[in-house]
Amino acid sequence: MASAQNIVDELKKQHITHAVGVPDNGSARIYELLRADPEIEVITVTREGEAFAIASGLYVGGKRPVIIIQNTGFLESGDAIRGTVVNMRVPVVVFIGYRGFHNRNANGQWVDSVATFLEPTLKAWRLPYEMLETDADIECIHRAFEKAAATSLPASVLLIGHAT
Repeated sequence: MASAQNIVDELKKQHITHAVGVPDNGSARIYELLRADPEIEVITVTREGEAFAIASGLYVGGKRPVIIIQNTGFLESGDAIRGTVVNMRVPVVVFIGYRGFHNRNANGQWVDSVATFLEPTLKAWRLPYEMLETDADIECIHRAFEKAAATSLPASVLLIGHAT
């Protein structure tokens, strides 16, 4: 498991101003640490699609947001992703909790169907991603910010498990 503190420290190195999204079990500790930081404003939304619109508005207003949601909410957000961050070319990094990643049955099949859709959806939408499971993977956060900046499009970090 990755350390929530190490994730937040890397986000601060990227000079984020806002974290927008819906906390879930995997990101709860990250949100807790972000809320305690006086330099970062946390905006909790009611549906994940709202996070993309709000992050786009923040970006247009000169801020540097990050989106933190779960894969179920990411899939619910398709039109908001297309209509805002992609069409507006907003270079935002999206942290996506990969619910169901470790849940496979004895035959190796996914137990939670949402896990079967995340990566194929990211690939179909041509959204780059890397996986963050342990502290050894923290560098992928920096690479996601670089990729987003270079393309003026979103890049994703898939959070595997619960950040501790």
